Amino acid sequence: MPGFIDEAVEQYAKEHSEAPDALLRELTEITYAQAKSPGMQVGPLEGAFLRMLVRLTHAKRILEVGTFTGYSALCMAEGLPADGELITCDRDEKVLPIAESFFRRSPHGHKIKIERGDARQTLAKLKGPFDLVFLDADKESYLDYYEKALPLLKTHGLIAADNTLWSGKVLNPQEESDHAVVRFNAHVAKDARVEKVVVTLRDGVTLAWKK
Repeated sequence: MPGFIDEAVEQYAKEHSEAPDALLRELTEITYAQAKSPGMQVGPLEGAFLRMLVRLTHAKRILEVGTFTGYSALCMAEGLPADGELITCDRDEKVLPIAESFFRRSPHGHKIKIERGDARQTLAKLKGPFDLVFLDADKESYLDYYEKALPLLKTHGLIAADNTLWSGKVLNPQEESDHAVVRFNAHVAKDARVEKVVVTLRDGVTLAWKK
């Protein structure tokens, strides 16, 4: 989903941040040409942000809920060490082949493992600990994903949840997805197990650090 930050300001930020490589630029072109909702792809600014989070946290094991066409997974995998691991969960067989094809072409693709199917079932069978969790899937299930992922996260690990400002619709929720994001934000804000901050990057990213 596109952000709601002033376009000129966001473009300025992109121009003064780490630029995506040729493979990521190609993935963006393919996504906009073939995927039904290309705006779901994290852009270059958020991709660089995620890669930086991986580096800053010295993460070696990452869990991602919501693969889409693989942009965020590739960005985070680049930040991992050579023996790092990223498990990404999705069930959309219309876009997963795109992600797989780009993972195969990336020098960091060997670090990525796709888990197909309902992410709630996948999370129930995974073994922790993970250093970093990135949530970027259907908003109606965000609370479920969060509660299932938090026990898998190490102490002092980090959860990053995308789209938590939901194009500003959190201020006047109308649809179920709007209300779902509002419920998620309220839940995390009151959760004493984590220290949290909502970052006004693109469509909003909530960072929750496990105490």
